[in-house]
Amino acid sequence: MTEWQQRFSIEGRRALVTGASRGIGAEICRVFADAGADIVAVARDREALARVAQDVRGKGRECLTVAADLASQQGPVEAAETALDQAGQVDILVNCAGIARVAPALELSLEAWEETMAVNLRAPFLLARRLAPQMMARRWGKIINISSQTGVIALRDHAAYATSKGALNALTKSLMAEWAEYNIQVNAICPTVVMTPMGREIWSPEEKSGPFLAATPLGRFGEPVEIADLALYLASPAAELINGAIIMIEGGYSSV
Repeated sequence: MTEWQQRFSIEGRRALVTGASRGIGAEICRVFADAGADIVAVARDREALARVAQDVRGKGRECLTVAADLASQQGPVEAAETALDQAGQVDILVNCAGIARVAPALELSLEAWEETMAVNLRAPFLLARRLAPQMMARRWGKIINISSQTGVIALRDHAAYATSKGALNALTKSLMAEWAEYNIQVNAICPTVVMTPMGREIWSPEEKSGPFLAATPLGRFGEPVEIADLALYLASPAAELINGAIIMIEGGYSSV
């Protein structure tokens, strides 16, 4: 392995990835496995997790699957404890699980608001808090929060989602301030619409995607592997000076 490959390698590390059964989370599992990491894949869908695990093992890496309901208070804690009990340690945490309840603010139910905050904000906090002590003890850790450009700029009908992601960005900076002295980097990635199966279903209609793309200088949405590649960079030794960053990956939307 050359020096530059070593700088971008996560060989020998173990990464816990939430939302791992599909979309961006599943792609992060595959990309991290390519780069040498063993995976703890966390999601609700056991069958989909099994398929991701097969992909990871096909790359010669270990994959522990953990079925968990991250909307509950105990789900994130139990997932972290299962990972530590069965895998021994977690070096990298990727909080990728997320939900979006799209509705005008006047029509948004309190139930939808609470569920969004539970999955998008409370779960990352609980996972990070449970996994951080063993990172501190080793003086090495990476926490990567998959946020959204909507946590930085406004988007109609996304009051709950945008609030949860804006708060996740604030949490990212707060945890960085507390844990940087232990050589833990905490960063957030803020993607545009990403062409996962769900993204294609929602954003394929021209009447919906057209105005959004017209406001995006690059003129296109993202692909899961592009978000996974950025996550890999943040997880690698090459990014050890980057801490508390809120990184936009959205084709220039927020710059014009």
